[in-house]
Amino acid sequence: MRNPSRPFVMERPLFLGAFLTIAMTCFFIITGLSRTMNTSFSCMYTGVDSTASVMQTQLLAIVHYATTRDLPQLTLPEIRSLFDVLLSAAPCNFLVFGLGHDSLMWAALNPRGTTFFLEEDPKLVHKILARAPALRVYTVTYRTQLYEADHLLSSYKTEIECLPPHVYLQGNNKCRLALNELPDDVYNREWDVIFIDAPRGYYAEAPGRMATIFTAAVMGRTRKKRGVTHVFLHDVDRKVEKMYAEEFLCNKYLVKSVGKLWHFRIPPGAYVFQGKAGWKFC
Repeated sequence: MRNPSRPFVMERPLFLGAFLTIAMTCFFIITGLSRTMNTSFSCMYTGVDSTASVMQTQLLAIVHYATTRDLPQLTLPEIRSLFDVLLSAAPCNFLVFGLGHDSLMWAALNPRGTTFFLEEDPKLVHKILARAPALRVYTVTYRTQLYEADHLLSSYKTEIECLPPHVYLQGNNKCRLALNELPDDVYNREWDVIFIDAPRGYYAEAPGRMATIFTAAVMGRTRKKRGVTHVFLHDVDRKVEKMYAEEFLCNKYLVKSVGKLWHFRIPPGAYVFQGKAGWKFC
């Protein structure tokens, strides 16, 4: 009589072999995004500053992406564009607007740095943290809706606390484009790299990315450390993202465009004085 358990015994080694193959592939994707294993890349992942939590995050990322169908929505060239900057700035402060299938990857690619995620949806926060509890995630409330984008872009110029050099973020109740109630941990750091891939901006009542773009622009210009702030904005094929990027991040600071991703380098204090028109962002 045929042993009913026999097929399972034969298939299990095949499954484990397939799993290990996929896991190793993901490992080399994560650590092999760099074309060459140069000194800065090696220092980014090894050395006296390495900790068990760093290794745990990287291994968890490998296992996660090897065993899930939920993959990052960005293309490989878009991911590579951002990774190259993380590599050159490592270890860095990395602020990500949005939480999703790519979050564990971003944390793993900035192992010795500080990575914060800001997300509007509490249910999504709970779901992601159940899989990756080591991620540093904060829930954010937005005061805008996408249908207001045109009005906000024209009316902000009448509010002095939205305008340079008076503009600020924390506690700024008068400027609706300013994210004024973020955690102190966010305000108390200077961010080397900012990635804007949220909040939702594809229906009228969604928060839209107006405030995130404005806030990133202010963060970059109020930087006190040496160097620039790298701001990456995704979904620039959409009207609002493009319109607000041109108003606050400025075409002259746009250094690279890959797919739907724009990369800006914002220098500190980069405001423009235009005589009677006063100070402007661009």
